[in-house]
Amino acid sequence: MYRFRLLLIIAALVSAGLACSISTNPAAPATSPTIATGGQPATAQANATSAATQPAAESPTQPPTAGEAGPAQPAGVGQDEPVLITGDIPYTSPFFLNTTSEPFVMLEDEAGFIKRDREFRFALPGQTIGPVQIGADKKLTYSLALPSVPQATQVDVDNDGQQDTGVQVFAVAYWSNTWGDPFLEERDGKGWSSAYTSARTDPENEDEIVGGTLVVWAPDDQQAFPTGFGPDGLLFTSDDPTGPIPAGYTLVDLNQEPFRFYKEPTPQLTLEEGAGAVKDYSSLNYGEAFQAMFDKASQEYPFTQEKNVDWPALAAEFQPRADQVKSPGDYYRLLRDFANRIPDGHIGFTLDQSVFYSDFGGGFGLNVARLSDGRLVASSVLPGKPGEQAGMQPGAEIITWNGQPAAQALAQVTPGFGPYSTDHARLRGQLQFMGRVPPGSSVDITFKNPGDAQPRQATLNAAEEYDSLLKTIPGYIQDELALPIEGFVLDDSGLGYIRINTFSDDYNMMARLWDHYMQSMQDNKVPGLIIDLRANSGGSLGMALDFAGYFFDREIPLYESYYYNENSGEFEKTAYPAVVKPAPLKYDGPIAVLVSADCVSACEGFAYALKQDNRATIIGHEPTAGAFGEVGLGQYKLPGDISGQLPTGRSVTSDGQIVIEGSGVIPDIVVPVTIESAIGQIDAVLQAAIQALR
Repeated sequence: MYRFRLLLIIAALVSAGLACSISTNPAAPATSPTIATGGQPATAQANATSAATQPAAESPTQPPTAGEAGPAQPAGVGQDEPVLITGDIPYTSPFFLNTTSEPFVMLEDEAGFIKRDREFRFALPGQTIGPVQIGADKKLTYSLALPSVPQATQVDVDNDGQQDTGVQVFAVAYWSNTWGDPFLEERDGKGWSSAYTSARTDPENEDEIVGGTLVVWAPDDQQAFPTGFGPDGLLFTSDDPTGPIPAGYTLVDLNQEPFRFYKEPTPQLTLEEGAGAVKDYSSLNYGEAFQAMFDKASQEYPFTQEKNVDWPALAAEFQPRADQVKSPGDYYRLLRDFANRIPDGHIGFTLDQSVFYSDFGGGFGLNVARLSDGRLVASSVLPGKPGEQAGMQPGAEIITWNGQPAAQALAQVTPGFGPYSTDHARLRGQLQFMGRVPPGSSVDITFKNPGDAQPRQATLNAAEEYDSLLKTIPGYIQDELALPIEGFVLDDSGLGYIRINTFSDDYNMMARLWDHYMQSMQDNKVPGLIIDLRANSGGSLGMALDFAGYFFDREIPLYESYYYNENSGEFEKTAYPAVVKPAPLKYDGPIAVLVSADCVSACEGFAYALKQDNRATIIGHEPTAGAFGEVGLGQYKLPGDISGQLPTGRSVTSDGQIVIEGSGVIPDIVVPVTIESAIGQIDAVLQAAIQALR
């Protein structure tokens, strides 16, 4: 979720208002709707509906055992029969509301968990959904009317050795729909929910259900249900004790043993956020909060060996400083210095406006680029700023900077947006900040404008300006009204061109846009496709891999994900490997993917997927950023209203190679940076892509 760190930076600069005018887990595991994506809530009279009222687009995973028509309504249900479930959906994750539209809750069929089947598909007839309301205070509430006869999977869980009619078992779970109609299909999610659900799961033990509340429906009073977890501590296994369960709906409280079975007409259930909840240390003092975060992060950080992180040395250096901190500004400086000691572009903390201003609030109204031959040039010179006032022009070669050769001065720059996972990404940051100084500072430079015979010397006095810095941030320079995905046919070549600006927007809208462009490419027989990712700072990896599925006709295994397990004290492989699955539509033409060091996180995952089977040609001046650690489970809230994140998961190929982190996705065609491309006279990377596809 590099994009989250970028949004924090932009928001802080906007709030500062200085001389300028200024929103992504295991890699989207199917079993976790923590990044579940926009859906259409039902608007039936009872505020809930079953997909049985919709055209059946797919067959149920397993038909109810009572017959094709499903079970009948049980006789003898009383006035305390549950009819409407309501409740709250508390959340702390900073990503939760950024990308979903039209969310809903679902009476989620738990047959997938009972069978431990992560590929379990939620059959359309069994999908009963209800609306989620988002209040002005951003609090979420829901309501879910229960159908008199649910149409989910009948499961026999009484352990009596005989085949019985069984019961239907549900959790109330938050979802939102991305693909297709308002109901869930395979790409939206499978298995069972591990977050924002009435059942509590254990991420340290394969997302086993360990508490919370289940909703059970029995067709008669002759069925039985577990009354405890049994000696193995697991639910729905052969050693579970069981007892009779009444007909109709029963709520089962798993937080006590024996389990409590109860009925009430309008129960209230709070959905549990799960492992993605922010680790909140904001009530501690500065030193205590740093130690708590450090202790957790030093265990869970997935690249300690790869990046040679010496945690004891860092503790010895930074804990004494943390214990002496007295102000939010000093705390931010501590966290910034700590982060910069670990070369990982996914580590970040909320930017402190006043500290950033004192260190970098001055600028000269110019941006710097390094050409492939090593020269530094002014890639842009803003009107009315110190650079232009000194006579600099775009393309001017910068020869010396404060008495040093320009290249030497660049190497000494400490970027304000660090850390970075790769040297080329750090170089991009150094170029961003070469012209950033404390307000009131000055630099002596020697430069040579294009066409001049002799160099010039000038003293530049810094102005209070952020415009030149914001010009280097892709998320800011894009049109505010631009769609997250934009496409057209290039007139001269007839090739398709699609720019994906982000994987972190309204998922439902993005899915429809992508499907539209893919269908149009196919219908119009566009002979080749250029996908531009150069300004994409990431978002949902699950969506990125769904997009990649439009270019393959078979499953493409990518990697396994590893996380620290507190029970074993080791990093363990999860049960959901990253796989590209074919989409309903396939584009067969040749593909070129344009990348840069601004392509981060999920963006890199998309580019990496398209490198498989040589499906696409990767083209750019440089590799992608190389920041690919998972951060959805590594969110922190600290004193001074500071938010932070550190990675917790790593991606590893079947032969043990770390994926993307520390290297990036390497271009197949590396395009030299020339003066013409640096100042924007030509788009050399796009031209190279057109040439490659002809």
